[in-house]
Amino acid sequence: MTRVLHASDALVRNASVAATELIRNAIVEGKLEPGRRLKEEELARELGLSRTPIREALLLLQAEDLVVATPNRGAVVRAHDAEELEDLYDLRALLEGHAARRAAERISRPVIAALRASCDRFAAVEADDVSGLVRENLDFHNAILDAAGSARLAWMVRKVIKQPLVYNSYRWYSPEQMRISVRYHRRIVAAFAAGDADAAELLMREHVLEARDVLVAQVRANPQSPTPAEAGA
Repeated sequence: MTRVLHASDALVRNASVAATELIRNAIVEGKLEPGRRLKEEELARELGLSRTPIREALLLLQAEDLVVATPNRGAVVRAHDAEELEDLYDLRALLEGHAARRAAERISRPVIAALRASCDRFAAVEADDVSGLVRENLDFHNAILDAAGSARLAWMVRKVIKQPLVYNSYRWYSPEQMRISVRYHRRIVAAFAAGDADAAELLMREHVLEARDVLVAQVRANPQSPTPAEAGA
């Protein structure tokens, strides 16, 4: 009996991990948008799981600040106002700029080659493929964090990156803004190739602040736009 119960506990834990990853990805990719109610029974039905791992997943995502529990509504996807987003991006610019400086001092030629390939893929993603843009952009920035060689710094940067991602700012990018983003990626890689830590830090900060300006302007222009859930969709 004891062995059976332990196996059952392990299955629940594995289901919780899977549910956490699936829900997290859906939030980060904007499929579950800011303000969306997260109903345990609906998520359990959609994922083919019981409500227990869903409940555990939502608690874990609350700890990551991607989900909040609100009175009378239960769990909802975390929403930020323009000032909070601006603060997050300012912090990200400082941290990720420092990461780029460290990376420029440590990065290997194979990683530089991989980043160049990422730039090419990023430029080739269709403008309406927001999920593809988010994934390739994350791969690029994560590779730089890895090259920086600081687990603590990487953890801090990923925490401030993850929350604004739910707004999918790429869906508001004009073709020119996308070209600017691609150019920043290529110029950052060029700074790495030249071993220019000052340029790498400055370019990364500018790149992050450019993204901040696009997102914050949109949120300020639409401060109370309803989510599909709130609009009755």
